[in-house]
Amino acid sequence: MNTTTVTTEVVLPGKVEASDLLIRTRALPAPTAGQAVLRMDATGVSFAEQQMRRGKYYDQPPFPFVPGYDVVGTVTAVGPEVDARMIGRRYAAVVKVGGWASHLLIDAADLVPIPDSVTSAAAETVVVNGITAWQMLHRTAAVPSGATIVVLGANGGVGSTLVQLARHAGIKVIGTASPSHHETIRALGAIPVDYRDPDMYRRIREIAPDGVDAVFDHVGGAGLAQSWALVRKGGTLVSYGTAATKDEDGNSQLPVLKSFARLLVWNYLPNGKSAHFYNFWAGRRRLSTFRNRLSEDLVQVLRLLADGVLAPQIAAQFPLADAAKALALAESRTVAGKVVITA
Repeated sequence: MNTTTVTTEVVLPGKVEASDLLIRTRALPAPTAGQAVLRMDATGVSFAEQQMRRGKYYDQPPFPFVPGYDVVGTVTAVGPEVDARMIGRRYAAVVKVGGWASHLLIDAADLVPIPDSVTSAAAETVVVNGITAWQMLHRTAAVPSGATIVVLGANGGVGSTLVQLARHAGIKVIGTASPSHHETIRALGAIPVDYRDPDMYRRIREIAPDGVDAVFDHVGGAGLAQSWALVRKGGTLVSYGTAATKDEDGNSQLPVLKSFARLLVWNYLPNGKSAHFYNFWAGRRRLSTFRNRLSEDLVQVLRLLADGVLAPQIAAQFPLADAAKALALAESRTVAGKVVITA
């Protein structure tokens, strides 16, 4: 017997303040072939939602929509052609939008199983953040053991995960953050540098006078050239965001396109260095390959979490009804790790 699933959703109605998010309830359609109903156990606030609130995220849907880039939850129903044994089991998925909901319809092929020993909130910290960090470190830059890297925003969700993955791989890490987070960064095994220091890049050069093997830069903007200058011959710059332009008005795609064009030019200069713009969704046109790669990488990260190699960086937890408070806290830049939203 089919029962109707009622979902509670947090809606971003337009370019509004965090306090102006809306909450609605609606009946979910029954899952069709290949779909499952996922009851949200944990979702969270990534930098993407902070940009979406301002209409500044590349390729975001038109308002209004339900934000929520990734989700961890329990399957409660499945459609035709989906293994019924999935019901009652926990999975993670990256959805780009829609995660800030008590229940959501999702393609079962996008679900990755969660180890029993890992809590949903802990798993949530390494879904999009863990995949991003793993792929940038091991696929895009292919940083070897013994190398030295710079992680901008080492206290953030992606940054703190990237630091831990790098240290586990035997890589020296220089991490930028405000002084209030330096102790946390040291505890993760990185050398902290104050990102507010006007001589930040000079300070990094003092630590690594011969340059570094990779820089992971989510800031973009004018500082991108200085990140590029830190990279030694044979090294790599990985740009994966445009935080510097988050609060600026204008076209949401322009900052990304500017960064991409600049990196393209640098990449073809005969200096032995490489520059990349990391795009989480690259390759999705070959959907089966994309899903397999995403699942493979997330399984690796979840295994490290289950084994205690990665420590979940949970900044705070809020119930879904307080998503506005969760977003405001994440935007305050006062926390380390990921702000998690729970059912």
